[in-house]
Amino acid sequence: MKNRFLTVALVLAACLPHAYAQDVQPIDGIAAIVDEDVILQSELDRAVRNITAQYGDRAGQLPPEAVLRRQVLERLILVQLQTSRAKSTGVRVGEDEIDSALAAIARQNNMTPDQLRQQLAADGMSFTEFRGSLSDELAIQRLRQRFAQSSIVVTDAELDSALASQAGGTQYQLANILVALPNGATPEQIATAQEKIDGVKALLDRGEMDFQAAAVRYSDGPNALEGGDLGWRSADEIPSAFANVVGGMQSGQVFGPVRGPSGFQLLQLRETRDAGATGSGATVTQYQAAHILVRGDDAAARTKVDALRARITAGEDFAAVANTGSDDAVTRGQGGDLGWFMQDDFGAQFGTQVAALQDGEVSQPFRTEAGWHIVRRTGTRQADVGAENRRNQMRETIGQRKLEDEWNRFLRQMRSEAYIDIRPASGAAGVSDGS
Repeated sequence: MKNRFLTVALVLAACLPHAYAQDVQPIDGIAAIVDEDVILQSELDRAVRNITAQYGDRAGQLPPEAVLRRQVLERLILVQLQTSRAKSTGVRVGEDEIDSALAAIARQNNMTPDQLRQQLAADGMSFTEFRGSLSDELAIQRLRQRFAQSSIVVTDAELDSALASQAGGTQYQLANILVALPNGATPEQIATAQEKIDGVKALLDRGEMDFQAAAVRYSDGPNALEGGDLGWRSADEIPSAFANVVGGMQSGQVFGPVRGPSGFQLLQLRETRDAGATGSGATVTQYQAAHILVRGDDAAARTKVDALRARITAGEDFAAVANTGSDDAVTRGQGGDLGWFMQDDFGAQFGTQVAALQDGEVSQPFRTEAGWHIVRRTGTRQADVGAENRRNQMRETIGQRKLEDEWNRFLRQMRSEAYIDIRPASGAAGVSDGS
């Protein structure tokens, strides 16, 4: 399968609502209890098989079976906690959304829906299981989006600073090994984690193990089973603990250990590449204006808008008239200010009126579908669309970097607060009880 979403869903399918699992195996052992839910032994077995199959002829890079089962079970526990939190906070995924996602996955893998069904069957998964796993993945995505909207803020000062120091389009392919620490870690826990990360670094320095294999075997990060892969990142997407050193590293070099918010980390620079210069792009005319809106298209609305226009003509301040007379609740408190916008951002009729004005000029009343308007144009400028796009991209980049740190912290907190009972029969000895 070429699509990463499909690969993720194949793993997540091991942690479906139990109605799906029971269709396959009514009597089953319990691998773990997670709050009021359970992870079945068959679910864990299936997830381990999926991971092993994904590695194929690279199975020798996987850790011993007991360690692999521990890592996979920990991943399933986090999936269960996230899907439960999503449901408890009102996240719902409709059947039409699942259908759309399935169609998109089929297209991205150059398949028809029927071919996707056949491929799933060849991979040992029923279509019902796959739909369930896809529903879980969509719910987790929506939970993460809500978390980002409520928790992540990127200021203009951060944007200006990042754009000023942008490193010429260079991107870095990175991998990491994380030895995690709980919130409020004790000195003994810190010392144990330090000893472990130092031991891993010593193995790498002596050449006894490559970084990818060490990540699979020893990392506590959610990307451990991917060899610690962090993908390609620009300088502004690199965790702050490493941002100042990556530019001076050579491909294959390992830096650390460094203690960060999540614990102790080692970082490997795998490759660098030139992402290409971002041109300035086309320039467009933008307008700054304020408006007064009178809703309705009847005689009373026309009479009101004419009266407001007369007050402005008589010398009253436009912003004061807007503040008391406009029906636009969003802009009324700012004197009708609309900020900077392109001509058709508020519709072609509105844009035509604004473009016909001179800076400082007030329009005659005119009507759109929203009602009657009076507009005062306050400025024009030529804007570099490329620069605006770069700013938006940088905002997203910084937001994603912040989200990664905060989301991982949120997952650790959720894990520590949950009741988790790992059953010995799971073969995952060594996973601590999170109750």
